[in-house]
Amino acid sequence: MDRHATAIWKGNLREGAGTLETQSGAIKGQPYSFKMRFEDESGKSGTNPEELIAAAHAGCFAMQLSHFLAENGTPAEKLEAKAVVTLIPGTGITGSALTLVGTVPGIDEAKFNELANKAKAGCPVSKALGAIDVTLEARLA
Repeated sequence: MDRHATAIWKGNLREGAGTLETQSGAIKGQPYSFKMRFEDESGKSGTNPEELIAAAHAGCFAMQLSHFLAENGTPAEKLEAKAVVTLIPGTGITGSALTLVGTVPGIDEAKFNELANKAKAGCPVSKALGAIDVTLEARLA
């Protein structure tokens, strides 16, 4: 199975700009620029590659954990996963910090954390991010 996205960039790094588009059309013509990526700390002016990696990581992790919880006989009512991807200019992406709040009837905190850590290690995006530090803080709601 292959998935794709397309980036179009025009101009140099600092003054140039581009657009991103995904195969599904969920992102279509989304602008991105140096300012959006490196200068706008609010993150409100547009997307950037790190935000998209964070979305992919949070989504993949939550799906993987939902599978493990169902296999355990304790399906989740709700999993709220967040990934914060850290970019240090001049160094690169250094980490992805996952935080999770789960509503999972019938499971204790220890088993929940065990399965969450298993999902962190096993989700395909975590594996793809093997060159950076991936952390997890998980708790039940």
